[in-house]
Amino acid sequence: MRNSATLFLLLASIIFTSCDPNRVFDVYQPVPNKWHKDSVASFNIKAPDSTNAYNLFVNLRNTNTYKYNNIFLIVEMTFPHGKTIKDTLEYKMADPSGKFLGTGLTDIKENKLWYKEQVVFKEKGDYVVKIQHAMRENGKVNGVVELEGITDVGFRIEKPSIK
Repeated sequence: MRNSATLFLLLASIIFTSCDPNRVFDVYQPVPNKWHKDSVASFNIKAPDSTNAYNLFVNLRNTNTYKYNNIFLIVEMTFPHGKTIKDTLEYKMADPSGKFLGTGLTDIKENKLWYKEQVVFKEKGDYVVKIQHAMRENGKVNGVVELEGITDVGFRIEKPSIK
């Protein structure tokens, strides 16, 4: 019975990912147990077609053990010729009632968070995107050392949807 459920989930994921014509890059890295403040998720990206613009997203998966209604992230993009852009970003993770945002039918929610839109990869070569959390609790000087409830960190590049 367990093997059939695993097979079904594998087939469903293949079907859903293969039916995504806008996806150019979509990779996740698992977070073991807790996301340490010094742990950086790093993504190496080959420059896509330099004649088109793309939308960039940070993807997070969280469980109901995540105890905050927002998240602060530091996202750094390094270009092939060495230029680096570093952003500190805040995203909502829950509505005012405490219900988690994102998609998912189980206790794991998947959040597709805007990073940049209409980006043209003008430089040929490899880009590197690094993501780490920068969470702090109100009234405390030091940041959260180990963030609970985030299970995966991902980065996505997609073609803009034509409407």
